Amino acid sequence: MTVLDKRLTWRDIAAIARGARLDLSAAAWSRIDHAAAIVAELVASGVRAYGINTGVGALADTVINREQQSRLSRKIILSHACGVGPLLEDEAVRAVMAAQIANFAHGHSGVRGLIVRNLMTMLERGCIPHVPSRGSAGYLTHNAHIALVLIGEGRARLGNEDLSGRDALARCGLEPIVPGAKEGLSLVNGTACSTGILSLALARAEALLDWTDAAAALTFEAAGGQITAYREDVLALHRSPGLSASGKALRGYLEGSRILAASEGRRTQDPLSLRAVPHAHGAARDMFAFAAQAVDNELGSVTDNPAVSGTPDAPLVWSEAHAVSPALGQAADGLALSLAQIGMMSERRIDRLVNPLVSGLPGFLARDAGENSGFMIAQYTASALCSENRRLAAPASTDGGVTSGLQEDFLAHPTAAANKLMGIIANFEYILAIELMAAAQAHDLRSGEAARAPGTELIHHFVRQHIAPYADDRPLGDDIEALRQAIRAENAPATTHGD
Repeated sequence: MTVLDKRLTWRDIAAIARGARLDLSAAAWSRIDHAAAIVAELVASGVRAYGINTGVGALADTVINREQQSRLSRKIILSHACGVGPLLEDEAVRAVMAAQIANFAHGHSGVRGLIVRNLMTMLERGCIPHVPSRGSAGYLTHNAHIALVLIGEGRARLGNEDLSGRDALARCGLEPIVPGAKEGLSLVNGTACSTGILSLALARAEALLDWTDAAAALTFEAAGGQITAYREDVLALHRSPGLSASGKALRGYLEGSRILAASEGRRTQDPLSLRAVPHAHGAARDMFAFAAQAVDNELGSVTDNPAVSGTPDAPLVWSEAHAVSPALGQAADGLALSLAQIGMMSERRIDRLVNPLVSGLPGFLARDAGENSGFMIAQYTASALCSENRRLAAPASTDGGVTSGLQEDFLAHPTAAANKLMGIIANFEYILAIELMAAAQAHDLRSGEAARAPGTELIHHFVRQHIAPYADDRPLGDDIEALRQAIRAENAPATTHGD
């Protein structure tokens, strides 16, 4: 159970997305109620406030009367729910909902506790609004499709059923809400979409970084690499926490390898796809740390506009730009670039394993090369996925764009950046599965030579638990998918060896 008081982390959001329960502390409920009372006083006093008694976007200077304010909230939700394309996965929608609740709990949005309780009930009961994945320049459309269900519109999944929003609410014991002043704007506003999706991306990327070290170690040993390049004193010459962490993991997996002992001095130095593994993987780990901090900063921040503050007796309302979040777009773009790069390095290691010109192994790791093609086309697949990742790594945060009649004349695209990152992660999972399969096959072809390290023995055993050695006797794509699912479901084997 995750109890929300002041601040959640990306790990909390990812856990809630995967089924953990979210509860709010008494202090969080008090902040929510306090902000709602401030909005009520702003409505009563008639103080001009964006989205409360004015239109939104380029209509910010259009004042509306008391009678129109509730209708405005409902119409904001309806008009902003214009996403298109495939639906977000259930985990992603849950992550967005959890991040939205976290933002409301800061006590500067002004929504009633009823709205937050209904969102929490939907999470608890597994009611997942249909949220199209495309069409948002920032965050508005994704959030609006979640809000649709709250007002009894739209559609949602509940278990295996696809229901109307009204029926889904009824199954959860809820009634559609009638949104009050500012509530429609608060429900579509903020950075919950990019923050939620990025939290999930971080969870998957963290596991992938560990698997990347494991795959590289298995390949390095199969290729008879020169371990000197991974020594602690050698790597200490270059300052980087990530490099140090990857170097330690690699040494841990490779410690005690009789294969590496036998290959010592065979080459003056290895090609860069083997020798520079700690540097590339370490750079990705450093970028991961930067992105994780950016997401945690966002979760600890108020991210919708306007923000209310003060007291009901002395209400304050501030128009600001916290929902834009260039930091999230830059963080997602940076991590996407890093993962695309180390995915390219993984593909180069695959090529060294299958290429008979450099591997010293049967061509394409086939047991009867000629009749069998082995991993020839699997390397093509990895290469194609790397090419797609290079295209996806182009930054979203510099795309720009002008919307809402020149009022929204700068866009940071954090949601687009987060979605691209998820695409890169999915491709990278397949690339790593191919490397692990190829490296395990290479070790099998070296059977009878010197012994593997205890650490790489764990990795090889993991691969062979899920797929058998390949002999052109079945579709290789099925094996790739099976191993990809395995590395998504399980952490990389731990090793007690190393420094």
